[in-house]
Amino acid sequence: MSANMIGFSFVLIGVFLIIAKVVRLHTKWLRDLFLPSSIIAGFIALIVGPEVLGRVTSQFFNETSFFYHGFIPEFVLEVWGTLPSLFINVVFAALFLGKAVPNLKKIWLIAGPQVVMGQTVSWGQYVVGLLLTLLILTPFFGMSSLAGALIEISFVGGHGTAAGLSSTFQELGFAEGADLALGLATIGILSGVVIGIILINWGYRSGRAKFVGGKAKLSEKERAQIGESYGYEIEKETKEVTSIEPLAFHLSLIAIAIALGYLLQQLLIGLEAVTWGGWTDVYLFPYVPLFPLAMIGGMVVQLVFDRLNIETYIDQNLISRISGFALDVLLVSALATLSLAVIGDNIVPFLLLSIIAIAWNVFAFLVLAPRMIPEYWFERGVGDLGQAMGMTATGLLLMKIADPDHETPALEGFGYKQILFEPFVGGGLVTAASLPLIYQFGPVIFLIISLIITVFFLLFGLFYFGRHKK
Repeated sequence: MSANMIGFSFVLIGVFLIIAKVVRLHTKWLRDLFLPSSIIAGFIALIVGPEVLGRVTSQFFNETSFFYHGFIPEFVLEVWGTLPSLFINVVFAALFLGKAVPNLKKIWLIAGPQVVMGQTVSWGQYVVGLLLTLLILTPFFGMSSLAGALIEISFVGGHGTAAGLSSTFQELGFAEGADLALGLATIGILSGVVIGIILINWGYRSGRAKFVGGKAKLSEKERAQIGESYGYEIEKETKEVTSIEPLAFHLSLIAIAIALGYLLQQLLIGLEAVTWGGWTDVYLFPYVPLFPLAMIGGMVVQLVFDRLNIETYIDQNLISRISGFALDVLLVSALATLSLAVIGDNIVPFLLLSIIAIAWNVFAFLVLAPRMIPEYWFERGVGDLGQAMGMTATGLLLMKIADPDHETPALEGFGYKQILFEPFVGGGLVTAASLPLIYQFGPVIFLIISLIITVFFLLFGLFYFGRHKK
């Protein structure tokens, strides 16, 4: 494959992103769902690609025709198929760059209830997913036991994590899991926004959500912008490195973070090979993807800059722009190459996984959040609900609706929560290791571990934070 073909593949991503932006701008219901342009672009590309339009054009054109696979050539799809597992490393390497890490005591005081709530929900997703798999999906539909991890990977992990783990699914013999995970992630973000808004309206009418609307209602322009941002910006004085282009400098920092992650990955693989792996013939780290280790590499880079007192050279807004670009490319390419046939062949398991995941997340918000979050449970819990249903941006936009003027500590706590949350679940080390752990030790062992951890966080939240409820 030539460099021109690869370059043309990126040109097409840009074309679809612009088309999606125009469609979103002129389609109110898409804005009301707060869907980012990248997800819309991915679905447009999916429709005009081989899975939808291609099934029609293949009846009229031969295989050598440009339009045999729809409006997207086969070589473009080949390039796009490799992008998610590459660009997910950029997203996670940038996760903690440019962010001052407060001490753990401050994090715990402000975000402790949300940390415990988030861990309970995430580990609970493994519990309900594995139970569903062991009791129904495997015995009645012959699905791999790895399906037990799909809910946590897709719902709290989101599209990025689902796409980033595609190679792991392939290596472990459950290739269809990647397409199912992307489909579930789509269900998650759509249901997260719709159900979240319904619950906010219910909370407002019942008096539980006291800050909806804030001092001023959201304008149509503000509503249109929500969903196009994958985080929130902070004001920070930043020094500029004049000897190198700022964009190139920050790309270099991300590259160093990924390189550190790669070195750590190879070190762990080598260590496992000469220790417990060689003794027991059980190997985990060859199946663990690079992106959670790239996140650790980013944390190391940030800590070095903090220690040298030069952290002001890292511009968080520029890092966020690079991360946002990588996530847009990832989402478009992953959704455009989604296999609808795989979802169709597994439609009943797909629907069962979707229903049980939504039911667990809503139950956690309505029943557990009021008992585990002592103050402002609705505003803080709705952010956790959004993240558990789709991605961090979903949680941010639901909090923006429930508390637009930041009159509660919900947003601050949500931000601090990620420091003790994302390194482990929701795309972190546990999420990445869950597939090889289930593969090597079996779903029953991982279910027992998940159940113990879920019960621990549940009881800790109920009896430690719950007793402080006013």
